[in-house]
Amino acid sequence: MPRLAARTGRAKPSAIMVIADKARQLKAEGKDVVNFSIGVPNFLPGDHVYQAVRDWMPHDSGGYGTNRGAPALLDAIVAHFRESGLDGYTRANVTVGIGAKQVLYNLCEALLDEGDGIAFATPYWTSYVDIAEILGAKIDLLPCPPEQNYKLTPAQLDRALARRPRVFLFNNPSNPTGMVYTRDEIAALAEVLAKHPDTWIITDDIYNRLVFDGIGYHNFVQFRPELRERTFIMDSLSKTYGMPGWRVGFVAGPEAGVKALVTLNSNHITCLPEITEAAALAALTGPQDIPQAKGVEFSKRRDEVVNALLKIPGVKCPRPQGAFYAFPDISVAFGKSHNGKPIENDIDFCKALLEDKFVATVPGSAFGEPRSLRISYTCPPDQLQKGLARIQSFFAELSDERVERVRAAGA
Repeated sequence: MPRLAARTGRAKPSAIMVIADKARQLKAEGKDVVNFSIGVPNFLPGDHVYQAVRDWMPHDSGGYGTNRGAPALLDAIVAHFRESGLDGYTRANVTVGIGAKQVLYNLCEALLDEGDGIAFATPYWTSYVDIAEILGAKIDLLPCPPEQNYKLTPAQLDRALARRPRVFLFNNPSNPTGMVYTRDEIAALAEVLAKHPDTWIITDDIYNRLVFDGIGYHNFVQFRPELRERTFIMDSLSKTYGMPGWRVGFVAGPEAGVKALVTLNSNHITCLPEITEAAALAALTGPQDIPQAKGVEFSKRRDEVVNALLKIPGVKCPRPQGAFYAFPDISVAFGKSHNGKPIENDIDFCKALLEDKFVATVPGSAFGEPRSLRISYTCPPDQLQKGLARIQSFFAELSDERVERVRAAGA
């Protein structure tokens, strides 16, 4: 049998989906599982989106769309960026993809040759490492522990860019931490980026409409306009509009770079399905009441989650200000046990929590921070309360593993 390409050996299944699959299996077995693992918004788009699809169906051509995206959708995307405070883009500066992940993969293919460097902060979204490894890039991880609120500092960025990576990848608001950079923090990082003109910039901003506490959404190009010529800004319908399964991602960037992405589309996906484009156009141009209401609702759930976690002795949780995640440091549990199961690390913790309390979370090591775990808090309110109570109960039932070992040895 001929061998597979070497890059397939570098590809790994999503750690998030592994946990989600286990949770589904337990639920199928009749277990009362609370699923905090998968990052879906858990709401549906407004009726106008479905009506747009129904209206479109009699006019289906059955043919291909364009590699870049339908002109009306491109105009809506340009307007969407303008409403976010990002002016000056035209159809020539934007294109679409099958979700933000495919857009990111195309970007990395367009910008990185094998052996080139890519730098990004830890914790990171799992696919950042996976895509970079598949493409043979050299990864420069920039640790941002809970002690610095999971945020990158200008000094860290300056040191990283002095190593001249081909790409700097930045996520704001953050998955998995939910942290949001303030206006001043973005401005300070933009000053550093302006000093290092040889690095491409990708900003993954797919949670930009889910920002709490009046902190606002900001991007580097708003503070240093010259960065526009080497910055690609990613966005998506998935989180804002409750449309992850529709698979609509898009990006704004310099014209030459976006043209390269359109060429890659022509060889990868050809185009978005026309029915998906009809739904996307309706979402972007129609009423925005559901996304706005969900942002308010998620901020209240954030408060509930953080307050519950901070009542647990020894647990630390920097206060997230966006997206729909909390990322607590649960390392106080390490070296203890639950129902005789030793908890030596985050993976042990999440496994025992799922098996003993039927609460699914994702180990922080999947995101490059093994002291923590990720909680996605978009489930219904009764499920959220139940899951948080079970987590508190789990911690209360922990015993010191070393003491247990001594007792067992003396028995």
